[in-house]
Amino acid sequence: QVQLVESGGGLVQAGGSLRLSCAASGRTFSNYAWGWYRQAPGKERDMVATITTADGSTNYADSVQGRFTISRDHDKDTVYLQMNSLKPEDTAVYYCNYRVWGTIEYHDYWGQGTQVTVSS
Repeated sequence: QVQLVESGGGLVQAGGSLRLSCAASGRTFSNYAWGWYRQAPGKERDMVATITTADGSTNYADSVQGRFTISRDHDKDTVYLQMNSLKPEDTAVYYCNYRVWGTIEYHDYWGQGTQVTVSS
């Protein structure tokens, strides 16, 4: 089992910045990827950004490209999401994701979620 603890959400004005953190503990794996997802009220949970642990390659949703940056600290087993130039449409609950890859399938672990509210 992997436990994920998120921090860093809150209320910010449009144009402001926030930094989310997610620390993993428990069992360790060698082949996994980190991700941040978000879910607004009445909507599905969508991918925001992902980063692999193998080579650090990243992927972003079009809506956050150029504004958000995902990064990781391997020694601390922690992932971060730096969010700049925030917009009201970024308001959502943000979830940390830890995806463990097997031979042909994967297993997801999720953080508890942290609320991000951007006021106009």
